[in-house]
Amino acid sequence: MAQRYFGTDGIRGEVGQSPMTPEFALKLGWAAGRVLVRRLGERGVPENARERPQVLIGKDTRLSGYMFESALEAGFSSAGVDVLLVGPMPTPAIAYLARTFRAAAGVVISASHNPYHDNGVKFFSHFGQKLDDALEQEIEAELDLPLKCVASDRLGRARRVESAPGRYIEFCKSTARFENGGLSGMKVVLDCAHGATYHVAPDVFRELGASVEVIGDRPDGLNINRDCGSTHPKGLVEAVRAAGADVGVALDGDGDRCIMVDHDGAIIDGDQILYVIASARRRDDKLEGPVVGTLMSNLGLELALKNDGVAFERAQVGDRYVFERLKAMKGLIGGESSGHILCLDRATTGDGIVSALQVLAAMVDSGESLQTLIAPVDKCPQILVNVPIGRGSAAALMEDERVNAAVRDVESSLGDAGRVLLRPSGTEPLLRVMVEGIDGLAVEESANRIAEIVRDVAQQTANAS
Repeated sequence: MAQRYFGTDGIRGEVGQSPMTPEFALKLGWAAGRVLVRRLGERGVPENARERPQVLIGKDTRLSGYMFESALEAGFSSAGVDVLLVGPMPTPAIAYLARTFRAAAGVVISASHNPYHDNGVKFFSHFGQKLDDALEQEIEAELDLPLKCVASDRLGRARRVESAPGRYIEFCKSTARFENGGLSGMKVVLDCAHGATYHVAPDVFRELGASVEVIGDRPDGLNINRDCGSTHPKGLVEAVRAAGADVGVALDGDGDRCIMVDHDGAIIDGDQILYVIASARRRDDKLEGPVVGTLMSNLGLELALKNDGVAFERAQVGDRYVFERLKAMKGLIGGESSGHILCLDRATTGDGIVSALQVLAAMVDSGESLQTLIAPVDKCPQILVNVPIGRGSAAALMEDERVNAAVRDVESSLGDAGRVLLRPSGTEPLLRVMVEGIDGLAVEESANRIAEIVRDVAQQTANAS
């Protein structure tokens, strides 16, 4: 069954436009609350003895987060669900805290790496994992019903949880298992993207012994991800070089992704981070199952792992699909080129801080620089062009014969030395055109040629409608 609101990473959109309105957030809280209350009853708890389920709500630093926090709180309360408010906290922190507080669910108000004028809502189960499709569909079904408030004596209560940052900081530190001490003597530049990690990430690295310089830690509600963080690493590159740092870490607005910068200022993406973590686990004889990447993972990563005798699998783009593939294959380590890394032996979801700590632990334990650790990954030229499609259908564009003819032509010219991938963005009205191959110039020209045809077809479709 197609879902109307939930995408690959929750519900997301421009603030003030459907579905990201306060009215919808209120109804969403109520609908999700109704599902949680019903599921509690299905476990056989008598109505007269039933405790109210509780949810934990966090948010990033967007100005609109206050509005959606209040609306969701009201919605859950009207359904008879207690609410724990933790304020600005990284997305993976909510996954962790939902488990430790034994909450029925965790809710994050965030649009991740998007600009401030977007926002979204993500849900985690009481296991700290993203909801499955069936539960999301159950919530969507409730949205079709009229909102009816429970009786006054059954309304949910709300309270603030002041201990949340400290709890999460200690959790992150516990995932960094060093053989040779902590990060003493290591100089790190940290870019918090003016986002949810600004008040926790610096303490994690400092308390492990690193000398830390921080940028992107002055959120004002409007500057999240603006020219900073994992999607805009230029400032981090300059800061690492200026500081003579050993490494730089760039997080995104909600803290579930990271990319890194080596001591020379070279950008290290998610594929390279994934290789370093997998190699460290293999060295320690703690790598189980295959490493899982996505259709966008660079061929160089696959070849480097193959040379190490490590199996590699590809999943659809999206961390939930990587997670599903890991679980099916009994694997532990997977991720995306964007820096969304899953270390299921450390956390239940992607965590930028935890991922960075695994890389720093590999550097400390091996005595090698990050530049040396990623050297086996000889990346093939890969060009990604994002084509805006407005309100057009990405699926229709991908089925258009003119687009398919262009793809076939490029695939024929690349032969076995490259590949082409078209996929819709799960968070924005874009069709992503990716071409990968050995000849960088040919790859770039091919990607731009396909993108131009997609752009023309999208414009013609828009004009016709």
